[in-house]
Amino acid sequence: MRSLLVALLVTATPQTPAQKAKELSGRKSWEELYLAFSSGDATTVPSEQRAGVSGALVKGCQALLKDDAVMAYSLGERAAVFEESAPALRCLASAARKTEQRAAAEATLVKGVTLFPKDGGFPLELGKLLLEEQDSAGAQAALEKVPPRTREAAEAKKLLQQARQQTLQEDSARAEASRIEKQLGGSPARGSQTRPASAQAGDDSTVVALETRPGMSVRTPRVGFESGVNSLGMRVRANSRYVITYFNNDRDFAQRAEYEGRIVEILETAHHFVQKVLGETREQPVTIVLYTSAEFRTVFGDKVANTVAGRYFNNAIHINNAAEMTSQTKATIVHEYVHAVMAESCGGGNLDTAYLPMWFSEGVAMFVEWKYLDVPGPMPDMVERMQSILAMPEVHLVNLRTMTKIAPIKMGNAEMAYDISGMAVQELMRREGAYRLMALTRDVCRGRGQPSFDKALMTHYGMTLDDLDKEIEESVQKR
Repeated sequence: MRSLLVALLVTATPQTPAQKAKELSGRKSWEELYLAFSSGDATTVPSEQRAGVSGALVKGCQALLKDDAVMAYSLGERAAVFEESAPALRCLASAARKTEQRAAAEATLVKGVTLFPKDGGFPLELGKLLLEEQDSAGAQAALEKVPPRTREAAEAKKLLQQARQQTLQEDSARAEASRIEKQLGGSPARGSQTRPASAQAGDDSTVVALETRPGMSVRTPRVGFESGVNSLGMRVRANSRYVITYFNNDRDFAQRAEYEGRIVEILETAHHFVQKVLGETREQPVTIVLYTSAEFRTVFGDKVANTVAGRYFNNAIHINNAAEMTSQTKATIVHEYVHAVMAESCGGGNLDTAYLPMWFSEGVAMFVEWKYLDVPGPMPDMVERMQSILAMPEVHLVNLRTMTKIAPIKMGNAEMAYDISGMAVQELMRREGAYRLMALTRDVCRGRGQPSFDKALMTHYGMTLDDLDKEIEESVQKR
């Protein structure tokens, strides 16, 4: 009788969060486990039970890491919310790397280095990641934090030698670029919010404090992406680089996880690709709003919806027809992300369109998009159309000065205007590369249009807009 009473009392007692997490983990009900702890404030769980919940979530992260990295990331993310244990951060970083969320991986590893200084795994993996990012100064700072008597020390020592050598080479290149800049009457930009691909460390870049590297602050309250729903009913997924928003569109949990995973992968690709091509990237978060065709049409109207694949304004990228991530959608995201980088280099908002010619802003984005699509420039049929125009006596292509304040999209032949803008930037890149292009951008934006773009073009390239128009037409005739 007494045993029956005890059994009834146990049955009537509700499970604690830790018990529930342990039970779901034991059954390997990973999706149910995630849904049970995917929302809500972790502080509502008694402090003595948070480690148990975190441990169960970590087991799910580890179990799914190989076959379902997106779900593993979600579980690891919540595990770190309940307790930032070494296993939780380690699995979260691994899942972030597998899903190409390199910024999240970096932030997680930095936190691991800070919280667990005796663990050699965190600084070693961080060093590897930063070497892949061609950030040798940051990699050096990370690898130097590997404790000498840990099992990771031998590998870290080899990588540290590689990082130091690359840092010296980068220092030499920066010094040479600075010398050339001074000879041309310019000076390296200072105070810009857009950072070069390599660490901005000047001549002292061989001595870098990990905690002070741009984008690696250990005080950031959130690790990786946080997901939720805003007041408009849109899904929101955000980290220190992006704020992704979209309507649910009747997706269930698995579909949302897959969709968000693909979006994150594309954005990370855009971030690193733009950094590789232009040598700079964006520091401040940018909002990306993803619409179906119908949603975009409702918000922006039929005319805009029929003519643009995406647009950037007020620190937000708006993507048309993003229900399915096609190759063109990906290229559009890269194109618009370039605008976000250029806007920040001019002070944020839409200041790039205030100080820079419209053809230049669009041309830079077109050039990077071509590089992303791995095409040499305009499509062959467009080149033929341009050649047929130039074959007529005394007839020229639309000149760049016409598009100083008028966007290519508003020209009579918008597609051709975009391609001409891209070819102009392609010519500038061919002559002097990305460093000179961004130096010109900073000079014009820093002076708020003084010097004028025309004067800056002459200073940096020794040519006028008329010269550039001529170069474009000669390039078309040679293709």
